[in-house]
Amino acid sequence: MINFNVPPYAEKAMDYIQECVRNQKICGDGFYTKKCNEWIEKKTGTAKCLLTTSCTHATELAALLLPDIRPGDEVIMPAFTFVSTADAFVLRGAVPVFVDIRPDTMNLDEKLIEAAVTPRTRAIVPVHYAGVACEMDTIMDIAARHHLAVIEDAAQGIMSAYKGRALGTIGDFGCFSFHETKNYSMGEGGALLIRDEKHVEDAEIIREKGTNRSKYYRGQIDKYTWINYGSSYLPSDMNAAYLYAQLEIAEEINSARLALWSRYYENLQGLAAAGKIELPTVPEGCVHNAHMFYIKTADIEERTALKAYLAEKEVLAVFHYIPLHTAPAGKKFGRFHGEDRYTTKESERLLRLPMYYGLKEEQVDYICDAVKAFYA
Repeated sequence: MINFNVPPYAEKAMDYIQECVRNQKICGDGFYTKKCNEWIEKKTGTAKCLLTTSCTHATELAALLLPDIRPGDEVIMPAFTFVSTADAFVLRGAVPVFVDIRPDTMNLDEKLIEAAVTPRTRAIVPVHYAGVACEMDTIMDIAARHHLAVIEDAAQGIMSAYKGRALGTIGDFGCFSFHETKNYSMGEGGALLIRDEKHVEDAEIIREKGTNRSKYYRGQIDKYTWINYGSSYLPSDMNAAYLYAQLEIAEEINSARLALWSRYYENLQGLAAAGKIELPTVPEGCVHNAHMFYIKTADIEERTALKAYLAEKEVLAVFHYIPLHTAPAGKKFGRFHGEDRYTTKESERLLRLPMYYGLKEEQVDYICDAVKAFYA
């Protein structure tokens, strides 16, 4: 069986984890947590990075850093995303306002955002699907004119860029995921990227259970105390050690994934040219990270049949999100603005093929041959 995903692993990981254990420092904000933060800051150019226990918690932390969001306020986002994008704001009593997606990139349609803005709107949350950037110039312009915050859901976007800027660094806050399905993993984990340094102290306090403990550990104060609301968003340093080993070879991992993505694309271009399937689109100015390779079938029935056929050939392919506005919680907590022209239709056509660091070229060829055989 060719698995859909195999978590990334770097050889030095076990050495680094054992070092944490030997030094008896396995809780949060240890040596490797700081190393990961520093690596991300240097790589992306963000003012501050704070490793978190998940991208979910990074997004919650971003929501807590926006004091203007109160019960009944609205946050614009796509419905084609993971539940965490909405949950972070629902927990604050805000209303997710879902806007349709673009059929080419599966990203939030920037042309529909402004019509969804109301006096209650407080933020826009673009989701960079598959590590391909949203049209951020337009989104940032809308946000500036309407005085809205922008939180980038870049869960899939590390090592990707928009017009030379790293995803997660363009909006007020950016959120990365290091879940086991991502390009770089710590099992469960994430990171909050902070564009403006004025938010850093508040972020540290909220992340440390509402205390100024971070300043204490830096020797800036002689004792720490409860300052504000907060929670525990610190991952274990052993998780960070596992991640840091991958960050040290991040370019190698990225190059390998891009080569596999290109091999898929070249192998399946004939089917696309014949109108049998559609392949991913990467707009000009966007640098993607080969987070996933997907194809689009004619409809949900064809996708179901192809998925089953691939399973018979021992290839595990999967589809992605059920649009949030169609889910029970989405109906309860949010609303869809405008017409759902593409969100549901395009999501029902999309099928993700195996993609991970360590996937072999011959396995990609085998998968592509199976897809071709299905359509033959």
